[in-house]
Amino acid sequence: MGNSCGGASSFFGPQKNTYLRISLPAVCFVWQIAMIVLFGVFIRYNDESSAKWVEFKKTNNISSDVENDFYFRYPSFQDVHVMIFVGFGYLMTFLKRYSWGGVGFNFLIASFGLQWALLMQGWFHSLDHTTGKIYIGVENLINADFCCAGSLIAYGALLGKVSPVQMMVVTLFGVTLFAVEEFIILDLLHCRDAGGSMVIHCFGGYYGLAISWVLYRPNLNQSKRLNGSNYQSDLFAMIGTLYLWMFWPSFNSAITDHGDGQHRAAINTYLALASSVLVAVAISSMSQKKGKLDMVHIQNATLAGGVAMGTSAEFMISPYGSLIVGFAMGIISTFGYLFVTPFLERVLKLQDTCGVHNLHAVPGMLGGFIGAIVAAAASESVYSKEGLINTFDFVGKHANRTVGTQGGFQAAGTCVSIAFGLIGGAAVGFILKFPIWGDPADDNCFDDEVYWELPEDEEHIPPVLEYNNHMIHKHQDISESNFSVEQS
Repeated sequence: MGNSCGGASSFFGPQKNTYLRISLPAVCFVWQIAMIVLFGVFIRYNDESSAKWVEFKKTNNISSDVENDFYFRYPSFQDVHVMIFVGFGYLMTFLKRYSWGGVGFNFLIASFGLQWALLMQGWFHSLDHTTGKIYIGVENLINADFCCAGSLIAYGALLGKVSPVQMMVVTLFGVTLFAVEEFIILDLLHCRDAGGSMVIHCFGGYYGLAISWVLYRPNLNQSKRLNGSNYQSDLFAMIGTLYLWMFWPSFNSAITDHGDGQHRAAINTYLALASSVLVAVAISSMSQKKGKLDMVHIQNATLAGGVAMGTSAEFMISPYGSLIVGFAMGIISTFGYLFVTPFLERVLKLQDTCGVHNLHAVPGMLGGFIGAIVAAAASESVYSKEGLINTFDFVGKHANRTVGTQGGFQAAGTCVSIAFGLIGGAAVGFILKFPIWGDPADDNCFDDEVYWELPEDEEHIPPVLEYNNHMIHKHQDISESNFSVEQS
């Protein structure tokens, strides 16, 4: 459907009216009021966050407030929350003239998305059918942040090319699709995916890529001078990388089982991330004739190990296995930025601003399949009988499931996430092609001035020479200058 829609351009018309004084406030006010109404109808505190906790303690023989789930989950929630708003936000500030849009619109869509996610996930997972209410606690907040992450990943593929109204629409549908595919993968297929390689990264990556493919701009080169970074913007983006890198063990372990599962998930993620850094640096240096590093690779490929470790983080993959995953993902992600992204844009007409294909889509997909292999290879000698039951939740109707069957379902879950991302993204992309959303013209992309009131000294600045295009590898070797002080 994507680029074939180009022939329908006469129907969709030019998309150059960026006037948002009516549409953006209307969307924000109406949708926030809708959230207030829906929360009033459905959302309530659960037993551990309600004032009835005192009675709940007595009824369930709980001796201390420390046993409240808040004290167990809240540190992880804080870390995940920082990743969503600071990590993802600052990672998108690399564009020299779109830093406000990167971090500001990330703030906007995450704030809406987490509210919608509490409702969507609540209807699927936390709805009490006797009362018709959704009861929420701190774990619901973590899951809502996870749900938002899928849409924020998709934003990376669209960065600088869409309006905030379009991104609100992307988030509305993205959270909805996420809740459905999460229910299918985690509940119906009974997959294990604590860190979301499948449910979050694979889905979010392919969702954003499909939308970007449908919204292909053949004349985007008119904004080429702004589709790159400078020294300061790359430094800000590196702040996002470091926050994500430091807190990723919390991300992958936040909703795992109490005890060994969370402990193991943090260790495995920690090791995979460290391995990714060394390999990304090595490949980046090898790719340049003079061995210089490319900040694009350091900002992104260093995180690929954490993405791929999401599914198998709580499994007994072993510490050296975690290092191998990080090693492989560092290679795959860096090579993706070097060769795959330019190929996708040149051949498939896929414009991926942040390279989410290399950081989220492919590592997420591979992480899902790695989890399937590790699950299928599980044994009682490694896990113990009770350990197998606890790790893979072989209870109830799944009590007789074998590890081989579990591996097959894990692989099927990965395929479900890919399908939801591609098909859902293509459908949403088609909706966003209508000329009613206020998206920028081809020569106004990647520029904060379109949607932000900038300080006077920043408006209408002369073009800044582009030193680093975030997507296109610089093959040309710039010769050193022979200029000297004596010659001057």
